Amino acid sequence: MHINTGFKFLAMILVLFNSTSAWSHDPIFGLGPHVLFKGGVEISPEIHLNKAGDNKQSEFGLNLTYGITGDWAAGVEVPYLRKENNINRSSGSGDIKLFTKYRFWRQDSLGVQQSASVLLKVKLDNADTNDTPALGSGSTDSILGLTYGYEGRKWYRWASIRHRRNGENSAGLRRGDKVLLDLVGGIRLKPTGYTQPDTVWLLELNGEFGSRSELRGASLANTGGDEWFISPGIFWTKRNFAIKAGVQIPIASDLNGSQAKSDYRTKLVFEWHF
Repeated sequence: MHINTGFKFLAMILVLFNSTSAWSHDPIFGLGPHVLFKGGVEISPEIHLNKAGDNKQSEFGLNLTYGITGDWAAGVEVPYLRKENNINRSSGSGDIKLFTKYRFWRQDSLGVQQSASVLLKVKLDNADTNDTPALGSGSTDSILGLTYGYEGRKWYRWASIRHRRNGENSAGLRRGDKVLLDLVGGIRLKPTGYTQPDTVWLLELNGEFGSRSELRGASLANTGGDEWFISPGIFWTKRNFAIKAGVQIPIASDLNGSQAKSDYRTKLVFEWHF
């Protein structure tokens, strides 16, 4: 009986090692509970492409994350932006973001890891707002998020909610707050070991609920509203390197007044863990 119990325990450890310790996955557009191991460093170059009507934006970012403990990580996002419409075009450094994530709950079982985390992100006011289109919002904004994740050998699922609180710029404009809701599922069609390439297919449902912007306390008509996206994607890993890619496809929108609806959003991320 003791031998059988010991064998089961060893099997559980091996399965967990192969499925969760090498890589903990997170959604592409949503928020996941993943944090780095203590002393770990993650370097993540990213490319975002967005289009809404005549407005186009390209973002080339570099994210750096450090594992303070096994449950607490912090980092910085440094973006370079290019914005354009039918009349103007501008490019340059965007607003830097500082973030921290803390995993407050984790439960491991045979081949499964469940966890939950909180996120705090602060967007600084350091980009140029004199260009047209402006590269920065001219305000300091914050995001508070809560996320849950389930990672198995085959199936994945995540759920998250975030609230973005926008500050007021020097002209008295305060962009409307946003609530972001994400429901995500994933599947690994073929289980693999740590040294083998691994692929997880993802499908996300992303909702955005925006309040109206205000100018010196007065509500602006053509601002705020809701949008929903369906977002297929892929998460490919090999040892300490990963590629994440996905596209957000709008499926419903209820924007206030006259606003350009989103046409598409794409995201490509490269990740290295050290």
